[in-house]
Amino acid sequence: MLRPLLIISSLAFAAAAHAAEAGKVIFAAGQAQVADKAGAEGTSVQEGELLMTGKDGFLYVKTVDNGLFILRPNTKARIVAYHIDQKNAANNRIKLELISGVARSKSGDAVKQARQNFRFNTPVAAIGVRGTDFTVYTDQETSRVTVLTGGVVVSGFAGGCNPDGVGPCEGAASRELFAGQRGQLLQVKRGDTAPQLLQSSSTGPDQVSPPRADEPVAKSGSTGGSSASGPVLDARKSNDFDKLVKGPSQPTQPPPSKDPVITPPLDPVVVGPEPDPIKPPPVVVEPPPPPKQLVWGRWQSFAGADITLDLEKQLNSENKMVALRRNYALFQTPGADYVVPERGSVGFNLQASEAYVYTADGALPTEAKISNGKLNVDFGARTFNTGFDLTTASGELFKMNSEGAVGYNGRLTGNELWKAPTNMNVEGQLSNENGGAAAYLFDRRLDDQRIINGATYWGVQK
Repeated sequence: MLRPLLIISSLAFAAAAHAAEAGKVIFAAGQAQVADKAGAEGTSVQEGELLMTGKDGFLYVKTVDNGLFILRPNTKARIVAYHIDQKNAANNRIKLELISGVARSKSGDAVKQARQNFRFNTPVAAIGVRGTDFTVYTDQETSRVTVLTGGVVVSGFAGGCNPDGVGPCEGAASRELFAGQRGQLLQVKRGDTAPQLLQSSSTGPDQVSPPRADEPVAKSGSTGGSSASGPVLDARKSNDFDKLVKGPSQPTQPPPSKDPVITPPLDPVVVGPEPDPIKPPPVVVEPPPPPKQLVWGRWQSFAGADITLDLEKQLNSENKMVALRRNYALFQTPGADYVVPERGSVGFNLQASEAYVYTADGALPTEAKISNGKLNVDFGARTFNTGFDLTTASGELFKMNSEGAVGYNGRLTGNELWKAPTNMNVEGQLSNENGGAAAYLFDRRLDDQRIINGATYWGVQK
């Protein structure tokens, strides 16, 4: 028995020796623990260490890349991995695990640089981020996720999605949730193939375990990640509470004068000439606003391929998100709405496109080429059909097709994948810009190991 015990001890020592510091405790209250140590302020948190809070416990961990991981009462979690490559952000690997209870995660700098390599696991679900601040409740059977800023992509453990994976599980069964969807949450139950979008109620994370009054507040109107500054840990106070409740006090009237009031004689009324009639101001007709413009691009960088769209900047602007699929996003600027004609049809020519193939082994994505594109819209039937040839870097040819519906505001929504001839997911928008345009995002699983994701932009046929 001595030799096996020595081997086990050696392996445990080797694993501990390679564990890196993931962060430090910046605040603790009540019963809080980091592995076998009390969770006091300044305590170092290593990769793989179990974090626990009791019925009155709170634990705030600042990660090494200025992120934040908060545990509320009766919670067990761990920072499984927090590997940061200062020379190549594509090698960053961050993985968090919530075993039970309620936890909040604010993305740090390393996560923002390599969102494709971030994973937040619960016993039943995998959560990926879009540059995010989110809160999760879980037990062994059910997980619920709400978003404060940014967005998440959530999937149950089924098919190709398993707890050992790196990065988000994205496919037909995954669902996305963004901060703009106030009052909603995603719920995953054990065995579910896809999360459910529900209205937040008494079962939401903040209702099950409310935050402390001093928990850092998400930026108002922000949809990006966390601030680099530390959390404010003092409860808000006001010395003007009475003024806030009762409003400003009214000025007191001066006491009446004891002296007699002498009224001067009135001046005689002088009747002058009739004034000129008042001319109404000229009517100014405001020109109609320009049509909404389409803004699209890839927000994730790869080796040798810089981003073409700043996602956080767009989310913090007045532009409205139309669609986000994997690494591509589509927005609309403010302007005149697209009004769908009651009849007729129109064809579009492909003007710009981009697509990448992703593999399950985590290798860098490879670019694919799009050609022979077609997009036709039938306004009377409120339908569209589109297709193109997709050629991978190795020369394989895939025929991509989709049919779907046209919404009242020009929104394009593709049919489900199993409804032939559709074989790809499509989300897009029609626009009046440049005399008529359209754009859509798409993705499809090519085989068990590969997924294609991309974007297309179209102009009306002249």
